[in-house]
Amino acid sequence: MKIKSEELLGHGPINILYPGNRLTENDSGIGSIARIDYALFKGANLISMHPHANDEILTYLRSGNIEHRDSEGIKASLHRGNLMLMKAGKRFYHEEKILDSGEPLEALQIFIRPKTKDMTPQVSFHQLSTPYSINKWRLIASPDRQTKLQFTSQTWIYDIRARVGLKLNFPKLKRGSLKYVLFVFNGQVKIDHEILNKKDSFILEETTADISCIVDSDMVLFITDASSKTFKGGMFSGNIR
Repeated sequence: MKIKSEELLGHGPINILYPGNRLTENDSGIGSIARIDYALFKGANLISMHPHANDEILTYLRSGNIEHRDSEGIKASLHRGNLMLMKAGKRFYHEEKILDSGEPLEALQIFIRPKTKDMTPQVSFHQLSTPYSINKWRLIASPDRQTKLQFTSQTWIYDIRARVGLKLNFPKLKRGSLKYVLFVFNGQVKIDHEILNKKDSFILEETTADISCIVDSDMVLFITDASSKTFKGGMFSGNIR
């Protein structure tokens, strides 16, 4: 199922994808995948100190620079290739100062539902060894120890930069009731006879479809075991229904 970029919610620098909105009237997310925010800021900006509760938030930065500060006493600078995972737990505050670095800030902020509520807040960082993974799916966060950034719920996130003409299969996971959300960060691809452009998404429950790259394309893939346990009452990751 294709979701066009113009169907994303919000105006201005942040557009929001609630992937479950197209599937059911009962849940705005899909399993543990609650919402995906696409952010594009030009020039300096400040997202002032604000709370989160029971959200797990992955910041996926592709250009620009951010200064992060939070209630755990952590201060950090983020730039392209940096990943940050904030597990808000019972209560957590953070602030993001977007710097005027000569290039726009372009990023995803990904809201994942935790396995249970009111856990201890935790913040972790990971510097990718290369900015892009060329023609190969790269696992960047998961519930397993194979990645430095680990969710408490059954959630896997991959990225790739696929060259024009490449045909891709989806990663294979031997798990339960898997559902997939593909987000085109840049470029143009074809899947199941549908053309996806920048900020378009595609939702599917099986991986028999192939992805064909019409131009060089950056994609982010979200996988959830929809049958696994999640807490749907998070401040931002909770069900908006």
